[in-house]
Amino acid sequence: MEFETNPLRDTPRRAFLAAALVVAGMSAAWAQPAGAGRSQIYTCDVGGRKITSDKLITGCTGEQRILNSDGSLRGIVPPTLTADERAEREAREREAIAERVARQDAIRRDRNLMLRFKDEAEHNKAREKALDDIRKSVKLSETRVTALIAERKKLMDEAEFYVGKSMPSRLRFGLDANEASLGAQRSLIQNQQAEVGRIDSLYDAELARLKKLWAGAPAGSLGPPPGPTPAPGAQAPQPRSAAATKVGAG
Repeated sequence: MEFETNPLRDTPRRAFLAAALVVAGMSAAWAQPAGAGRSQIYTCDVGGRKITSDKLITGCTGEQRILNSDGSLRGIVPPTLTADERAEREAREREAIAERVARQDAIRRDRNLMLRFKDEAEHNKAREKALDDIRKSVKLSETRVTALIAERKKLMDEAEFYVGKSMPSRLRFGLDANEASLGAQRSLIQNQQAEVGRIDSLYDAELARLKKLWAGAPAGSLGPPPGPTPAPGAQAPQPRSAAATKVGAG
């Protein structure tokens, strides 16, 4: 028995089937991974022999070239580094980081320096204040030395009565303590005078840097900054008291 086909009635069904096929084809295309259908070739020279593969060549320590199917270059896989090469690269990276940190620190310190000192007069005022404190300490130490010398003269005058005799322990202890105190005070003066020179040198270097910054040099462009100058009022080395000196000597 034959059925008669009605073209008008089948038209919507055919249109639906065609649309479904189109959607299915598009879905399949979207589901396909990027680069699928495009073959790639890895090449590497190993011991003077060229090796090719469709995947990364694990035994290759040199550069690997990735080629398209037509022979054109798609990419390059860098060589595998040896332990020494990795250590060298890491050392370079650490050095670069250290340089970057040092430059940032120099920029920060230069900016703070210009905020602290607007001109040379302000800088000279800070220098004199820092030196004034240490100079006062030197003067105190020198005064103490003068007193110890006078004290020693009295002790030596008394010791003359005991030439060829047994010197009393009190006098012997006094002379020993005086000698120890004099040595300590003179050593302290040397340290304080060295500190004066150190402070002066730091302020000289700082002023030279400031003059360049005031003239327009960018912050951080002048290399590592000098050590920080002591703030005015900073504690300077102080002379030891007579009691402390005698205790130390005993």
